[in-house]
Amino acid sequence: MALVLNEDEKMLQESAEGFFANKAPVKALRALRDGQDETGFDRGLWKEMADMGFAGVLIDEEHGGVDMGCMAAGLVAVEMGKNLTASPFISTAVLSVSAISKAGTAEQKSAWLPKIASGDALFAFAIDEGRKHAPSKIELTAERSGNGFKLNGSKAMVIDGHVADQLIVAAKTGEGKTTLFLVDPKSQGLATERTIMVDSRNAARFEFDDVEVTADAVLGEIDGAMDTIEAVLSVGRAIVSAEMLGASSEAFKITTDYIRERKQFGTEIGRFQALQHRSSHLYTELEIAKSAVLASLSALDMADPKASEYAKMTKAKVGQVAKLAGLEGVQMHGGVGMTDEYDIGLYLKRIRVTQELFGDTHFHMEEIAKTAGY
Repeated sequence: MALVLNEDEKMLQESAEGFFANKAPVKALRALRDGQDETGFDRGLWKEMADMGFAGVLIDEEHGGVDMGCMAAGLVAVEMGKNLTASPFISTAVLSVSAISKAGTAEQKSAWLPKIASGDALFAFAIDEGRKHAPSKIELTAERSGNGFKLNGSKAMVIDGHVADQLIVAAKTGEGKTTLFLVDPKSQGLATERTIMVDSRNAARFEFDDVEVTADAVLGEIDGAMDTIEAVLSVGRAIVSAEMLGASSEAFKITTDYIRERKQFGTEIGRFQALQHRSSHLYTELEIAKSAVLASLSALDMADPKASEYAKMTKAKVGQVAKLAGLEGVQMHGGVGMTDEYDIGLYLKRIRVTQELFGDTHFHMEEIAKTAGY
């Protein structure tokens, strides 16, 4: 399992680092937030990301992508995390591309993957329904109707759902059976509610009332979607963990830079032994988190049979470390850390949201325990 980057990955990392630092720094997120942008991200930036190959990083060359794998997608996500870049990368280029690539027909792949790679189509992956991540407890139903299905129920926490051109919806098609469907968000009977999250990003709630889809809308096998869902979530968990790693690493850098300059009692507070111990502890935790992220991304690219377990362990560990980085950052800034003048609070907010995406630490620890037979 590779824990070092090859030459192509190093070049991509350097390219992404410069791109996001110049094109989408933290001040760009502030501008979107303060301007109450209805989209929640810059569509022009997304097109530029597509031109850089980021939108197609998981798409094969046949369909217009660059096909560099999960490690490459994770490296992009790390740099996005460092800059708090708002984009539909996770929803469209990671989750939805993974679902279409794994389960889509040749026609579905040809219809959508090139449009995603070029930045011309936005997707959202609708899996959760309640306050917490619970992919095994899907209640939205799909009942056969004519040559298709009727969908009834609700979905929540669908990131970027309010601007999606297509939804990928998980629905119950029988007791213990699940199917994925491609759904037009403009379908009759489908109501959308945009929700602005604490990190100034967007998610959506959907209410399905006899929403009709044809048999051609089925993504993968009828009644057999759980393996696909688990595979897609594994990719999502690893790459969201990479974004959290980027955000927490930058929060650490901001904090250590601050305590080197802030003076109290005539000396820099970074010289105080208590803060040095806390900083050292956080540094070692971030190094462990980095190793976990690289290992899970590598396992996914190698199709390791335990890749799903690695992704869960990584999400659990990085969630803990990222939370520590955000909280320590705010505390070491003192009272000003609670103000909007400093960026550290923005990092903590993003970290708290990504902690919840696709399962928090407690969810994954329980899943790992079940797998181990406890």
